[in-house]
Amino acid sequence: MIDLEQRGPEKKNFENRLALIYIFFVFLFSAIIFQTYSLQVSSFIDYEEASNQNKTREVLVQPLRGIIYDRNGKIIANNIPSYDLVILPGKISDLNGLLDKLKEFLVLTESELLYINENFKKKAAYNRELTIKKNLTNNEIAAFEVRSFDLDNISIEKRYSRQSNYPEIFSHALGYVGGVNDLELANILSSQNLQPIETEFTYSNGFIKGMTGIENIYDKDLRGLFGKRIYEVDAKGKFLKELGFEKPKNGKNLYTNLDIEAQQVAFKEMKKRRGAVVAVEIESGSIVTYLSSPSFSINELSNNISSKEFNALLKDSNKPFFDRASQGRYSPASTIKPAIGLYGIEKNLISWNTTIEDPGYFILPEDQRVYRGWKEGGHGRINLSDAIIQSSNTFFFLLAYQSDIYDLKNHLNNFGFGKKVCNDCFNQDIALLPDPEWKMNNLNFGWFKGDTVNMGVGQGYLSATPIQLAYYANIVAQKGLIKNLSFIKDNNEPHADILLQNISDADWKRMHESMIGVIENPKGTAKRLKNLKTYSIGAKSGTVELVSLDSKEEYKIVRQEEGKRDHAIIIAFGPMPNPKYAVSVVIENGESGGSVAGPVAVNVLNELINNEKT
Repeated sequence: MIDLEQRGPEKKNFENRLALIYIFFVFLFSAIIFQTYSLQVSSFIDYEEASNQNKTREVLVQPLRGIIYDRNGKIIANNIPSYDLVILPGKISDLNGLLDKLKEFLVLTESELLYINENFKKKAAYNRELTIKKNLTNNEIAAFEVRSFDLDNISIEKRYSRQSNYPEIFSHALGYVGGVNDLELANILSSQNLQPIETEFTYSNGFIKGMTGIENIYDKDLRGLFGKRIYEVDAKGKFLKELGFEKPKNGKNLYTNLDIEAQQVAFKEMKKRRGAVVAVEIESGSIVTYLSSPSFSINELSNNISSKEFNALLKDSNKPFFDRASQGRYSPASTIKPAIGLYGIEKNLISWNTTIEDPGYFILPEDQRVYRGWKEGGHGRINLSDAIIQSSNTFFFLLAYQSDIYDLKNHLNNFGFGKKVCNDCFNQDIALLPDPEWKMNNLNFGWFKGDTVNMGVGQGYLSATPIQLAYYANIVAQKGLIKNLSFIKDNNEPHADILLQNISDADWKRMHESMIGVIENPKGTAKRLKNLKTYSIGAKSGTVELVSLDSKEEYKIVRQEEGKRDHAIIIAFGPMPNPKYAVSVVIENGESGGSVAGPVAVNVLNELINNEKT
């Protein structure tokens, strides 16, 4: 017989379990309903966007770089259209077989084949196109078209290349363009809130950026903004049709201060000798001529130069890649003497009437060391003006001996030594304006009075770049006005006075007259330049000693090795008395500033000044 009292608790337990199961299924059903609602209603827009992304694809469209002009509106660097033969390396399994087919109707040079083989795997790895041959002729295009049915993954495309009409004379001023790595590309695109994706290239070389010179300094302005094309694609990614197009914004055009004609004169006059020429417009601080010699072709470097050719340039003993104009360190030699003379007047150490007897040497009182001048027997009794015209070392040895090294350093720094003087020069060097701390930290030696004496004639540890020398010449020409130099018209700054308290206008006039005498005076060190122009020029020439010697006979032996010959150097400005342009010239191992560097400076000034008259 069933005990009803015992079945009661079991029935209650069963009902409780049934209730839990019911609650579980209600919760499960609610979750299903909620998820269905979420998928079909609340997240519809998100999934619709994801769906659209799966059936559309964005392709970046590369902009054209801005055009670069000289100060007269003539094009220096431009984008040149051409028809190129292009392949997709990632879809080609037999490169040699393809090249054999192409050789049947195309001439592929050794450098072209070398470039193809060097870059094929890299381009394939990054899914980028590779240019087989540039600038196809009409006959080459026709020959390809009749055979195109048998050539897969290869096509003729209109592309641009970055080129200059003056590829060698503006090598270091303009600089060149080159490819970018993945990190650089990501940084460029992130500035537009873009990601690295498939790209429709405008240039034969794909993604490019400025590597050196103006192309590098103003790369952000020049490169423009990428556009986009939006395509409908099928499941395999095949383009079906174009859905939208956002036009790229081409780069900003740059109007420089450079003067093509003056640059051509500088290039011709340098005759590919090692050195540099920098000329500036005095009032504005505009760099009108900027040449480092020897140079290289920026067109070749920007457009698929082979590794072999590039390595040959790297190994060239004349170092064509080295920008001597803003990175070359040279002792300023006797060109420093006007600044030293002004220091003496500023500190009341001398006046224009101060005279000394120049026997051809100076003896340092501390240790009786002899510092010799360039002229045996000396210059006799001379004053400051004579010392500048005839370039007396003894006068400036003595003046420097009386100088405080820290005051002298600050004075020279005001003239541009030991600091950056150009607003937009690429990797400019500040050279070296030494002091006792520098010598102790770098050479572990104390400062000797003889070190200061050497600075008085621009020798010893002191060095300057040609761009600094042009800046210095500009200040002297303007009677103390300071203005940083620039390649671009919009980058010029207002003037500021130099910190010289005791230099009067009369002092500046005497200094200018002395520097005019360097050429016009029969005793001037650059008197050979007198008949090369029809106006007056203020100048100071110099000879940079690479080997310290005691006699001319020793130098005759040393100079048999060209690399040990003195450098030739000059600064100049004109036409006087109201100069418009200043120039500096350095010619390595040129020996004579007046005879070798001088004609280059005068001919550049002739071009600039005579052009203004016409």
